[in-house]
Amino acid sequence: MTEAAIRHTPGTPCWVSLMVHGLGATRDFYGALFGWKFVRVPGPEGMGAHLRGVLDGAEVADIGQLAPERRLPLAWTTYLATDDADATAESIRCCGGTVGVGPLDAGVDGRVALASDPAGAVFGIRQAQSGTGTGTGTVSAGAGAGAGAGAVPHGTPVWNELLTHEAAWAGTFYRSVFGYDVAPTDPAGADKLTLRLDGRAVATLRGVGEGPGRSRGSHWMTYFEVDDTDAAALRVAELGGHLIDPPWETAAGRVATVADPEGAVFSVVRSAAR
Repeated sequence: MTEAAIRHTPGTPCWVSLMVHGLGATRDFYGALFGWKFVRVPGPEGMGAHLRGVLDGAEVADIGQLAPERRLPLAWTTYLATDDADATAESIRCCGGTVGVGPLDAGVDGRVALASDPAGAVFGIRQAQSGTGTGTGTVSAGAGAGAGAGAVPHGTPVWNELLTHEAAWAGTFYRSVFGYDVAPTDPAGADKLTLRLDGRAVATLRGVGEGPGRSRGSHWMTYFEVDDTDAAALRVAELGGHLIDPPWETAAGRVATVADPEGAVFSVVRSAAR
């Protein structure tokens, strides 16, 4: 199931994925929460099939199954677009990051790699086939989580944010690798930066210092658009997930942070523009 091919500017969040232990239970959870339908696609060489979450005919996320012996903490992974996965992987290494997997050819996903920044936050890079990508995956709209995404359907990934110890330090790494323009976003002086490409905000970096977010280490957070943040948070609990941070108001909309039944953390947002 593919849409018309488009090119993502290198550095743009372009895809999200999740590796789990219980593929069937995870499918049921996200299907009930977001209304996703699922199609099975081949995984990378040596790995089993993956499920693609499909919303209104568009593929929006990938869910794969870990081998039984791999008892790893689970997390949603943000993928950043690249025109050359091998060159970007080398740049990550040269700038102090680590490439843990790949680059490798991943069938319909093109050429991908998994990496971590110097603070340990894991992210992916994705070189779509023939230098193009489908019109699916993360919608980067506006200067905050889901901002300006009034027409985006419930269940769509709309924003990505890095929670790290110090935003400026992390910003230096991502600017060096991907060429972002990095600008402060909070006039009150909070440790928060916006990553921009071609004048457009594509992600944020938020320094948590000694705050509660630090207990999970540096990590990328995926935000999914919902029709009602409070109802979505309650639904997560009903489906066996957990509420981490109860709904609160932000400039970008009403947000809650939750975890699925296997512990993968994500956020739901009803954008202010809706």
